[in-house]
Amino acid sequence: MEMRLLITGGSGFIGTNLIRFYEEKQVPILNLDWNPPLCPDQLPYWKEADILNGEACGQLIREFAPTHVVHLAARTDTDEATDVEAYRQNHEGTRLLLEQLKACPSIQRVIVTSTQFVCEAGYQPKDDLDFKPFTVYGESKRRTELITRAAGLECCWTIIRPTTIWGPWSLRYRDVMFKVMRKGLYFHPGRKKVIRSYGYVGNVVWQIDRILTVQRGTVDGRVFYVGDDPFDLKIWVEAVSKALIGKPVRYIPTWIVTSRRWIGRKQRSVRHRSV
Repeated sequence: MEMRLLITGGSGFIGTNLIRFYEEKQVPILNLDWNPPLCPDQLPYWKEADILNGEACGQLIREFAPTHVVHLAARTDTDEATDVEAYRQNHEGTRLLLEQLKACPSIQRVIVTSTQFVCEAGYQPKDDLDFKPFTVYGESKRRTELITRAAGLECCWTIIRPTTIWGPWSLRYRDVMFKVMRKGLYFHPGRKKVIRSYGYVGNVVWQIDRILTVQRGTVDGRVFYVGDDPFDLKIWVEAVSKALIGKPVRYIPTWIVTSRRWIGRKQRSVRHRSV
């Protein structure tokens, strides 16, 4: 049976690259997203949908009859500090989606996207159920993972935890960091070695494809971090700076950054007391 790929949240950064990959393989694709695609060429694959509307999504899913599903749809910012229900589309949206997928007999494989932030930075989980989220976004994804495990899917299912992903169609890097670099205004805080887990989106797409196509026993019911091997952050910023402006990165002493943060906190504290 040929692959028929359903992607939720396919209009976003990773989804855009994933669609391009499978478009070249001539795989039939359906993108369910409440936003139009970042890439206008991908409009034919898009159906406007909200995963919190389970019945409407279910109708579109049954009509398309997918064999493989990559669930990317989520609220991914960390702006909300206390209310996990502000990220309801993450955990509750996943629950409603999985109910619809269970009713679709054509589905062979499902990938549910979580995040590395189900554990705080530096924490080494003992197993796949050892969580330590430090934001409500991370908590919403912890719930997403537990809901996936409890869903009773009969098809092959896998949870992925992306690291910090970058590459084409990443608006965050294009409109913020890369724009600052092009203007020559980027200063890296200190020269100390800082290890980060970055991932180029093309490599992540390849990893997702492998999960969708390898032998079932290799991935069924398992959790995988997707991205590249951890490395010194300076290596990455130096390479990007040289590619964008042909110059190395400028560095600012760490003590200056720390002092500015301390001054900023003191000023906010004074303003708060004055109110």
